[in-house]
Amino acid sequence: MGTSTAKSGEQVDRQARILEAALELLSRHGISGINMRAVSREAGVALGLVNYYYEDKSSLIRAVLHRIEEHDLMLVEPEPASTPEEQLRESLRRVADPDLLTTPYLSLRLHLWALAQAHEDFARINAAAFDRYLDGLATLIGNAKPELSADESRERAADIVVVQNGMWLTTLLGIDKAAIERGIARTEQIAFAPPRHSDR
Repeated sequence: MGTSTAKSGEQVDRQARILEAALELLSRHGISGINMRAVSREAGVALGLVNYYYEDKSSLIRAVLHRIEEHDLMLVEPEPASTPEEQLRESLRRVADPDLLTTPYLSLRLHLWALAQAHEDFARINAAAFDRYLDGLATLIGNAKPELSADESRERAADIVVVQNGMWLTTLLGIDKAAIERGIARTEQIAFAPPRHSDR
């Protein structure tokens, strides 16, 4: 039994290495840099192993998109020990984590956005991932501001994402830390603003 557990752990590790290699190549060269041979070289595994886990380049890219989606959902994952207000503020700050504001990571995001334009299947995965991220952010907003309607929480989430994407893009141009702080402050203003007046 111990052997099969070790073996499955090794398989997970190899598969993770293959996905990391694909992410690295995508970040450096875009979709044209990804082929099974290049990924096997980058991951340091046999080509047959890459083909064993992923039948073709498209299935490998789909797996990469799902990996990024998992990462994005962690950005809006509530911290159980925090209050709803703290959970929302923590989530809004995570987007400016120094690990995310690196040229390789931001370059990867640009290539992923371009991928969504290039292939209908990738566009569907991206759109579904974006919806789940928006839902997660809208839930955090609704929990922190229970007086907001679900629609208003979601609208605020969408407005915040525009600012967040702008922060990521402009970081590639060498924007300074103070501007990032202002960007985060702007997302907090959007999130915590009083409700719009309704006609109730």
